[in-house]
Amino acid sequence: MECTGDKVLREIVSKQIGRDAKNFCKVAVFCSHGFPQVIKSLPVRDGKPFPTLNYLTCPYLVKEVSRLEEKGMIKEVEKIIEEDEEFKEKLFQAHRKVIEERDSYFELDEISEFKQWREKLKNVGTGGISNFSKVKCLHLHLADFLVGIKNPVGKLVYERLGEIECKDKYCEGLK
Repeated sequence: MECTGDKVLREIVSKQIGRDAKNFCKVAVFCSHGFPQVIKSLPVRDGKPFPTLNYLTCPYLVKEVSRLEEKGMIKEVEKIIEEDEEFKEKLFQAHRKVIEERDSYFELDEISEFKQWREKLKNVGTGGISNFSKVKCLHLHLADFLVGIKNPVGKLVYERLGEIECKDKYCEGLK
């Protein structure tokens, strides 16, 4: 695994998220318009742990997932986790997959001086979640699902969305 350091993509991502993407590593998923939807983030930002490995950057998806959260989908999903053991186990496996992949980033030169955070981050799943039965936000889970992690919460969000990209090439204006 390598970080690309692509300045053009980092600039687009910074505009998508409204701040400098300091710990940008690379784009993991592009939309059909050629813009980032999900990036891989380094697990350290400004010298502190940053537990979100797969970061949803697409403004359209961020907005649409926020709408699902506003409609109470987090509580709905937490109820499924509580009642469905198979779903819960798949979610726990998804968290473990994120932990494993995120840990491998500590071998990169870009963050080799911050290995003190390695053990701390081994105890938290996607987005820094320590209780895997709880959902911090749906954006995290969708990002994991879009990069190919078998995250059942992300899959539910994906299915609920219907459309997974904008029709108006919104990010074209961010160049």
